[in-house]
Amino acid sequence: MINNSAIQFKYNALYKPNQLICGTGQTAIITGWSVRQTIAKHLSPNNYAVIGNLYSPTRGISFLIRNLLVNPYVRRLVILNATKEDKNAGACQCLLDFFYHGFTAGKSDTGRDCWVIKSPITGYIDIEITATALELLRQNIEVKEAKIIAEAVDLVNSYSTKEVLEPWGEPLIFPEVEVTPTVLPGHRYGHRIEGKTIAETWVKIIHRIKTTGTIRPTGYDGKWQELIDLMAVVTDEPENFYFPEPNYLPIDRTFLEEYISQILDDSPYREGVKYTYGQRLRSWFGKDQIEQVINKLVADIDSARSVMSLWDVKDHEENQSPPCLNHIWVRIVENELSLTATFRSNDMFSAWPANAMGLRALQKHIRDEIAKRSDYDLTIGPLITISQSSHIYDDCWENADNVIQSQYAKICQQRDYADPVGNFLITLQEDTIIVEHTTPGSGEVINCYSGKTAKQIYRQIAADCPGIQVEHAMYLASELQKAEITISLKHSFVYEQDKLLKNSLSL
Repeated sequence: MINNSAIQFKYNALYKPNQLICGTGQTAIITGWSVRQTIAKHLSPNNYAVIGNLYSPTRGISFLIRNLLVNPYVRRLVILNATKEDKNAGACQCLLDFFYHGFTAGKSDTGRDCWVIKSPITGYIDIEITATALELLRQNIEVKEAKIIAEAVDLVNSYSTKEVLEPWGEPLIFPEVEVTPTVLPGHRYGHRIEGKTIAETWVKIIHRIKTTGTIRPTGYDGKWQELIDLMAVVTDEPENFYFPEPNYLPIDRTFLEEYISQILDDSPYREGVKYTYGQRLRSWFGKDQIEQVINKLVADIDSARSVMSLWDVKDHEENQSPPCLNHIWVRIVENELSLTATFRSNDMFSAWPANAMGLRALQKHIRDEIAKRSDYDLTIGPLITISQSSHIYDDCWENADNVIQSQYAKICQQRDYADPVGNFLITLQEDTIIVEHTTPGSGEVINCYSGKTAKQIYRQIAADCPGIQVEHAMYLASELQKAEITISLKHSFVYEQDKLLKNSLSL
């Protein structure tokens, strides 16, 4: 008998090569969300063909299958379906279902023709890959599931003692459809987006990135569209969370329940599991930072030191996948508790809604615990996220465009005319335009502008009120122009704010 260690194969990583660990055996290993290096260190490279992660059933399985089709000598597949993240994502289970139950022709959630895996978990395969090729894989690759790392290692080592199998055929390569977005000019650095709910804010974020984001290569064998330093402000997310009907978010309530526990709760160290945010907050540095913040604010409600840090200086050298969420700051102003979170890197399409809802749950937890331990009855203020690299991966561009097309116009129609900058009341006094600037609440006059032309006045207002909302500024400019027209035509028309110009002779 010839065993696998006597014959060496060379794995051709045609897709995502930098995300794979290649060996010289006949067994491919899918680690799901477990760190692939953790399994590799227990194995000889002679015993495996490739080790790779699988995070998403809709975005990752096609690349995996394309690579297997290029390497027909890979005849065995071990799928590690071990972590809570694997359960939440469902990618490993969906891949198992592909081999166990097959696939059928259908459409993706963006309406594109594709192969739909026969699974309770939604999973897609590119339609460009033929059904014949997919059946070849299903018939010629032996698949085993492992629930823990040790079981996966034992399976791979057991396969290495077996007879070498012949390739099932010749390498197969299929065309890919590439989506290239249209990018408009715009700022690269420093963006502010506000919405009442996480869902509304998310759609606005996706639109901003897809409209003006820079297309750049990622460190993951792909591209993303990116804006730098994007601040998102969510003002009125309900405590039980808003999910639109039909739900266009990339998460649902079932997923959210699991995800919130990863932020609020500690978790023990497990080999192969990178970290959870809860672990970093509760125990990573030997202190429970959430408890520290609660106690700090109970003792000093005006404290500006309510800080939680998730970045470990060792992450620079020792961590292949350091946390994206790095810093949390809690502040109470006028009985309102706000939370600001800083992400070094943020997948705004797939991850931000869950990130935001998890942080909102943390914000509520802190508010509730302060109420239990003190006489403070606080309201929940805004949730602010600052995403230093805010990006959308190329395999989500089509989905993002679909969300924008179906939802952005509807959200823009939900106008809120309240501007924190205040209001501007325009009148004419003979040949002079008078503009009174009033507060948004009481209507108290706080400034007054005057001039002969619209340009003269809007430049003064722009200098004094740089935070004015865009639509408010455009409205104000149109009203000032109407006032200037009235003056220039010697009052042949009558100007009243928010009304059409009227011919004075008809009055």
